[in-house]
Amino acid sequence: MSVSSISLFSTGLCLISLMCNTFSNPVGGGKNILKSYNKKTIDQNVTGIDFVHVIPSSSQLFKGASVSLSCEEDDSSAGWRLRRNTTRDNGTQCGAGWGRSAGSSCNISFTLPWHSGVYWCESREGATSNSISITVTGGAVILQSPVLPVMEGHDVTLHCKTKTPPSNLPAAFYKDGSLIKETTGHMTIHHVDKSDEGLYSCNIRGHGESPPSWITVTGQETSIHLSSFILHLSSFILHLSSSSTCVAVCCICQCCGVTGVTGVTGETTC
Repeated sequence: MSVSSISLFSTGLCLISLMCNTFSNPVGGGKNILKSYNKKTIDQNVTGIDFVHVIPSSSQLFKGASVSLSCEEDDSSAGWRLRRNTTRDNGTQCGAGWGRSAGSSCNISFTLPWHSGVYWCESREGATSNSISITVTGGAVILQSPVLPVMEGHDVTLHCKTKTPPSNLPAAFYKDGSLIKETTGHMTIHHVDKSDEGLYSCNIRGHGESPPSWITVTGQETSIHLSSFILHLSSFILHLSSSSTCVAVCCICQCCGVTGVTGVTGETTC
């Protein structure tokens, strides 16, 4: 027996409501579904935070530049704070001899070469984020490269800059010590993959060479396609018997908190 139009319509509404709730509120009732399809969400549930966020978003800074680092908190009660390892510090917290702490953020108003090092977020309970590396140079040239890992398939643009204008000068770009391109000011790597991972630097004739920076490439995030999921699930329901369909409709509607759905016999099923 085919499913009534009313039941199909109700089922569709329930599916859409369920999926919208899943994506708009991943920490609510749809958490388990989202976690099955989104590895990044799983990682965030383990550590609370993926990476330190940096403004400006560059792995290299000139001496004297200001920088802001922050932990994007899932739970403000966790007490996330910035820590670092440098030649002068070993796991010290922002505000303890370096930087100015503001909640889960940290500001350094005047960077110095000894601020170069590894930075990460750590909670009151000891959970940690992934770490990032920042290099502060007293030289005349820096390579502006992503401070966070680059997703496979994305484009990444590298900028070779001098401390004083003009900064858009002809530059040579290197990967693992080998010349890869000579161009004006910047170069773009299209559709990066794992082979693009490595140590990059640049050189501007007459000004000098930048410090090297490592670029990390990560695999593509696996995420669910909402429309495809609904299409396949709807097709599955259509192939069920009428009694099974009523059960399926009820289960879905209960997840959505919807009641009063009419089944194929005209009786209220939910």
